[in-house]
Amino acid sequence: MNFNVPGAVATYLAAEKAKDTEQLGECFREDATVRDEGREHRGIAAIKAWHREANAKFRYVVEPLKASVGGPAVVVRARLTGDFPGSPVEMRFNFTVSEDRIVSLEVTP
Repeated sequence: MNFNVPGAVATYLAAEKAKDTEQLGECFREDATVRDEGREHRGIAAIKAWHREANAKFRYVVEPLKASVGGPAVVVRARLTGDFPGSPVEMRFNFTVSEDRIVSLEVTP
């Protein structure tokens, strides 16, 4: 699905689909944070490690369903299917974008 979202979020979603951790890392600012499963990952190296570990552990697929944009805030509702209890689940990817880079991402139910 194509959504009208900022370039950094569109690139993130494409990288997630391709499971391309290097491309995914390029979407973030150097000081960006990702919050997922009660943990915070700060900086590109930590974010790339988070992405690799999550993919290895859960072997999941993200299917974007809906997106909304309000200033720097971008919310993508997506279905995650993978090797985890309760699969599939719908999650919210709450992005904050600045100067065409992701500043923060919080993944919530």
